This record gives sequence, C-alpha cells and structure tokens, in this order.
Amino acid sequence: MFKKITLATMLTLAPALSFAQTQQPSSGATGGAVGGAASGAVGGAIVGGPVGAAVGGVGGAVVGGIIGDAAQPKFRTYVTEQNVQSYTYAEPVAVGTVLPQSGVVYRKLPAEYGPGDYEYTIVNKRTVVVEPRTRRVVQIIN
Repeated sequence: MFKKITLATMLTLAPALSFAQTQQPSSGATGGAVGGAASGAVGGAIVGGPVGAAVGGVGGAVVGGIIGDAAQPKFRTYVTEQNVQSYTYAEPVAVGTVLPQSGVVYRKLPAEYGPGDYEYTIVNKRTVVVEPRTRRVVQIIN
C-alpha cells in the first residue's frame, strides 16, 4: 500500500517538477504555482509522508498562484505607494500564521494581482497575503 501511494505521489508531482526546470519565462501565477506545488509537496511529505506530499503539492500550487513570481516586484511597488504601516508581531511570521483581528490594517488585494477575496498587510516589515475569514497568512512576498 505504501509503495502505491508513493508511486501515485511521484506520478502526480513529476509533471510539475519537470515543468519547473524548463527555461520558460515565469508569467504571473505560473511560477508561483509551480514553486508552491514543489514546496507544498516537500512540506507535506515531511509532516504526513506520501499522502501529505500529494495534499501539500496540490495546496501549495493553489496558494503559490495567488501572486506569481513575475507580478511580485510590481506588487511590492504598489504596497509601498499605499503607505501601509507595519504591524509588529511578537513571533516569526510564516505561511500558516494566524494574525490577530485587531491592530492589523488589512487591505483588499487588487484584482490585477490576484483573486479579490484575499487581503494583504505588512507584518514585521514583510508584505503578506492573508485569507480574510481566518486571517491566516497564505503567501509572503519577498
């Protein structure tokens, strides 16, 4: 059973990993989705083994596609122009961190950068994309 799950996981991830190594320019969410799939699969494998890798890869592709690699520099400029104050969070911020409801200024993510049902803010001088219902960080813009 374990071998079948491992094989299914590898077959699922092989196209994404081979695509990530091609010399195509990153356009919008493509680079983010591939990078998200790869990192989600690795993280999932560490936590949940082969099944975790499959689930993490799919989830990472979805989350990785919110603001793609090519759009990040333009988005950083946009955020700088908005003069959003940085919220100081006592702990390190990572994908999955749930931010507090009060004290943080959340702003709607413009449609040109991703789905309008997400928000962004600045925490510890880092721009983060947040799922507004849960206030969970889904992407950190470097």
